[in-house]
Amino acid sequence: MPRTERERRKLLTRSARNFGLLFTASAMTCVVLPHLGQLGSFAPSLALMALTGVAFYFVGESRSLVIPGLTYLLGLATLATFLLPGAAVTDSAMASAVTFFASTAIPSLIGTIAASSRLLWLVLPGYVPVLVLTTLATWPSDRVAYVLVALAVGWVSLFVAAAWLSASLRRAFGGMARLGRAHAVERQASETEAQRRHGARLLHDTVLATLTLLAHSGVGVDPDALRNQASEDARLLRQLRLGGTPMPRSSGGYTLEPVETSDLGHTLESVKQRFGRMGLQVAWHGSGQILLPSHVLDAFLLSLSECLENVRRHAEVGSADVTITEDDSTVRAMVTDSGVGFDLEAVDVGRLGLAESVIARIRDVGGKVRLFSSPGSGTTVVLEVPK
Repeated sequence: MPRTERERRKLLTRSARNFGLLFTASAMTCVVLPHLGQLGSFAPSLALMALTGVAFYFVGESRSLVIPGLTYLLGLATLATFLLPGAAVTDSAMASAVTFFASTAIPSLIGTIAASSRLLWLVLPGYVPVLVLTTLATWPSDRVAYVLVALAVGWVSLFVAAAWLSASLRRAFGGMARLGRAHAVERQASETEAQRRHGARLLHDTVLATLTLLAHSGVGVDPDALRNQASEDARLLRQLRLGGTPMPRSSGGYTLEPVETSDLGHTLESVKQRFGRMGLQVAWHGSGQILLPSHVLDAFLLSLSECLENVRRHAEVGSADVTITEDDSTVRAMVTDSGVGFDLEAVDVGRLGLAESVIARIRDVGGKVRLFSSPGSGTTVVLEVPK
């Protein structure tokens, strides 16, 4: 049975239990209060009412129809006790109490029947014995017309309420199931998009960068450094083909081993040496011993490396300055060059290197990027990541 169907059955049976307990207790009160001096005559009826209430309590705890069936039989037995000579119903107050019990407490069991729509046909056969016994029990009070109307209204009202609640719960749980499926599809689409973006960043930071150098005949780059970088790219592509999931180690270098919290000074040194071999002299200023979580450190270093790669490729200068600072909650890196600069309004912010390898990468870890540049005045990029 699907989980939603089990929850629907549970709600319906517990509703039947709660209403049954409430109406049975109310009927007992209606019997006791007007006849405090005659309780001995109605002792069997009150005892069976109390047993009916106990049975109603177990209705909400059982998945079987045995307990609801036993509760129904106890209700019929309670009505039958009012046919005994000593417990005859002769006044309107007692007739009202008996009618209330028959028209509300007993039909509360319809909720358990409505949990399985195939059993709704049992309502009419169950109504007939209750109608006969209640009519016979209240006949001496001359309130037969009232009894018949009250029984019809009570049973029809509870039947309609149970059927409506059952259908509403089925629709509600069906809607929840559809919403869950839509969420799963949306989540899968988001994960696919994240994988696509990760792959685009990976290729941009490695293979495309190497191909760009080769397209320009490796001008300004040591041949051995270019050869090593191409070898690393080839290894990466082999790992991808075999189903590996590379983790970033530095711009232009990925590893299949996860990176834990690392000392920023050591990894910055590897970035500095890499760009030194490629002809860009980087001057480092400020803090050099900062600890960051692994995923934040990855994003920070890869974005920083991409900024330096942009300086090397586009600024038309051979040097850059990197200043790293920190406070209680944030680490900042400011990459500055005195190159040709560019017009911020004219640059395409959707370019892969800027949009994905810098801005999106920093935002993914809760940081932000600020860019300052103008033609002929160089460029400054500020990267901020949380500790």
